[in-house]
Amino acid sequence: MPLILRDATPADLPAILAIYNHAVAETTAIWNETLVDLDNRRAWFDLRQTRGFPILVADIDGTIAGYASYGDWRPFDGFRASVEHSVYVEKDHYGQGLGKSLMTALIERAKTGGIHVMVAAIEAGNTGSIALHTSLGFRLVGTHHEVGQKFGRWLDLTMMELKLG
Repeated sequence: MPLILRDATPADLPAILAIYNHAVAETTAIWNETLVDLDNRRAWFDLRQTRGFPILVADIDGTIAGYASYGDWRPFDGFRASVEHSVYVEKDHYGQGLGKSLMTALIERAKTGGIHVMVAAIEAGNTGSIALHTSLGFRLVGTHHEVGQKFGRWLDLTMMELKLG
């Protein structure tokens, strides 16, 4: 199975939509409870493109198996060199190292794009994501307790950061 990491195109949006909506419906990786439609993902894609932010996909034999992107951490000029990222893997491809491959490529893109800090906001119970980020050099900066809700319970948010330069 040859893996290709590449920039997303509009043709990838249906697969990105399916991955996103699975995370919404089945996980606490996204604290949204409402499924989105293709127009929502098109608007997200267009905004990322307009701002010059990358959207990378993991393409395995023509199938999108995951994606990663970053965008504004906070929408104020003083934060322009800091970004918050997201990485999602299609459920049938969990545990194959795609998250790490996508994150490694995204980190390189951030370095070449003049980003100084990448911020990760991770549901505190997502030990796999926390371990992935730790393995990539992210450091724990704190946990916000009971700042969100999903599936009828309070969620804690672990904050991690990676200084790039």
